[in-house]
Amino acid sequence: MSAPWLMVLASLLFATMGVCVKLASAHYATGEIVFYRGLVGLAMMSAVARWQGGTLRTAVPAMHFWRSISGVTALCLWFYAIGNLPLATAMTLNYMSSVWMALFLVGGAIMLGGQRVDGRLIATILAGFAGVALILRPTIEHDQLWHGLVGLLSGMLSATAYLQVTALGRAGEPEYRIVFYFSLGGVAAGALSMLWTGFTPHRTLEGPASLLAVGLLASIAQLLMTRAYGTGRTLVVASLQYLGIAFAFLYGVLLFGDRVTWMALAGMGLIVGAGLGASLLRSQAAPPDARQSTLES
Repeated sequence: MSAPWLMVLASLLFATMGVCVKLASAHYATGEIVFYRGLVGLAMMSAVARWQGGTLRTAVPAMHFWRSISGVTALCLWFYAIGNLPLATAMTLNYMSSVWMALFLVGGAIMLGGQRVDGRLIATILAGFAGVALILRPTIEHDQLWHGLVGLLSGMLSATAYLQVTALGRAGEPEYRIVFYFSLGGVAAGALSMLWTGFTPHRTLEGPASLLAVGLLASIAQLLMTRAYGTGRTLVVASLQYLGIAFAFLYGVLLFGDRVTWMALAGMGLIVGAGLGASLLRSQAAPPDARQSTLES
């Protein structure tokens, strides 16, 4: 399968994972969903490491620890937003990570003082946040502003995690090892949260089935997306990644009866355009070996 089709399939699987998270949220707390998602990820990445003849031992445990802190926190916030917002809204707010990364780049340039700030990058940031305003306005009417802000924060922390994963890749860490320790962090965080929220017994088949599906879909989508970025043109693959928003929008309308508003659609369009623009500008400014991370969630 060619890289573009790999990315299309990965985007569909991530959107389908969002559906399963929303279904699981009716039975389990967010921390429990993260816990089970991590368990499945651990099993799958251990199998991948064994199949590739690799090892899970790492020489940079501190880097994995800090990456897990930001990545798992972002994942918890995202799953919480999925459970409480229209599916496409939660997905789109998490996809703001590219715009957040552009904001970090501009902020770093200003702090250094010696670099000229690219006006086009500032324009993509403003467009992205204008899209957020359009998306959140319909949810304010339903007292969901808090959930929208949580989803927005998940995108910001995802951007931080992406930067850390890039650093791990440059340190020579293979993809399966990065995802393994991320999954281990999810298991630890989920277990700690269950000390507070308690353990939910599996009373129906739908509950454990949705949990298993979350872990399987996320892990398979990660591998497909990693392969797509590894074999295809980065900008083409990155643009197809935003199909996940379209898939999530269709799922939300067809399965959950989510409302369709022109403001939400316009906001999604602005965020997609801003994300693509930010990715293009970052790729032009980045060194040749830099590559956008694809291992979140």
